[in-house]
Amino acid sequence: METLALILAGGRGSRLDILSEKRSKPAVPFAGKFRIIDFALSNCCNSGIFQIGILTQYLPLSLNEHIGVGKPWDLDRRDSFVTLLQPNNSWYEGTADAIRKNLEFVKRYASKYVLILSGDHIYKMDYSKMIEQHKQTGADLTIAAKIVPIEEASRFGVLETDSNLKINRFVEKPKEPKSNKASMGIYVFSTQALIDAIESHPDIKDLDFGMHIIPDMIQTKNVYAYEFYDYWMDVGTYDSYLETNLELCHDTALDLYDPSWKIYTKSEDLPPVKVGEQATLRDSLISNGCRINGEVEHSVLSPGVIVGEGSVIKDSVILNDVVIGKNCHIEKSIIDKNTIIGDNSIIGTGEDYTPNKDNPKVLSCGINVIGKKLILPEGLILERNVRIFSSTNPKTITKKHIASGETLK
Repeated sequence: METLALILAGGRGSRLDILSEKRSKPAVPFAGKFRIIDFALSNCCNSGIFQIGILTQYLPLSLNEHIGVGKPWDLDRRDSFVTLLQPNNSWYEGTADAIRKNLEFVKRYASKYVLILSGDHIYKMDYSKMIEQHKQTGADLTIAAKIVPIEEASRFGVLETDSNLKINRFVEKPKEPKSNKASMGIYVFSTQALIDAIESHPDIKDLDFGMHIIPDMIQTKNVYAYEFYDYWMDVGTYDSYLETNLELCHDTALDLYDPSWKIYTKSEDLPPVKVGEQATLRDSLISNGCRINGEVEHSVLSPGVIVGEGSVIKDSVILNDVVIGKNCHIEKSIIDKNTIIGDNSIIGTGEDYTPNKDNPKVLSCGINVIGKKLILPEGLILERNVRIFSSTNPKTITKKHIASGETLK
């Protein structure tokens, strides 16, 4: 085995607060039928990497059930595997600490290279090209670098390189960046270099690649950048999650229909989409098992969604098995799985864009977010920037009109 892949998939995704209330960020549904982690997993398989460890931590049940033995990604063969690695005695306290607590797993498989990935980004990438560059340069560590506009570089960890792409400096979120090479959190290590780097910091509890490992290796080892120019997106906020989903309704740089680079996932056995006589569909992604009897425009519907007669859905993401009653109007909203919206409801209305009062940092652009497995009453009206958590008891919703910026828990 030449390359072992390790996917860091234990993140909570706190800015997706309701969507990550019952699951980790990599397990959040995306683009109708997929989960966020499907992209990293599919990239591995399409790159010829079939030996994978997934480091889970926060609420792993949903992710574990989704991955199983890895059959959708062809990881259940004799020469392939996917292993779910959960913390034993204590939680992971940093990205490199997560690897440290699974270092025996790395040593056991004795691969030449270790590919370390984040499980919470949306992109398609051929890792074999990055590994090949790693070999050609004789690097101890190669870091994937997304080329971004220089005015956006301060949002990222920035890599400064020479003309041969050898990294001479790494700066975390600089105020005045001198480079447009943003670290993607994708690393290729020569295995012994990784082991040595991890074991040389026994006293740092919260050992982190960006804070500790990378700066040290730049000073003592051969560390190179691998430039990446294609589509790459972090969907870690409600705004980016909704926007990135809805971009897929148009022509986008992320081609989900490319037969040479498929995105694999665990799929349910559901019947075809059924479109009613009075239904209209425009500019949308509709997944298997949906039954549409109303109007859907510029929206993404996950499997099993039901849209009642006379209802209109616009600019929204509706997750699995949600039932939208009759004569509803849903606009600029995210509704999590297995929720029922009562007849004659209006979700997303008015010109009042008051940010969410409990958490204005996560919700301020007019999006409404509704949690899982809720049964909301008929005739409910939600204005803008409203959050309804899965823990909400519907019997406590005594007001039929919820003003902008409110939160129900």
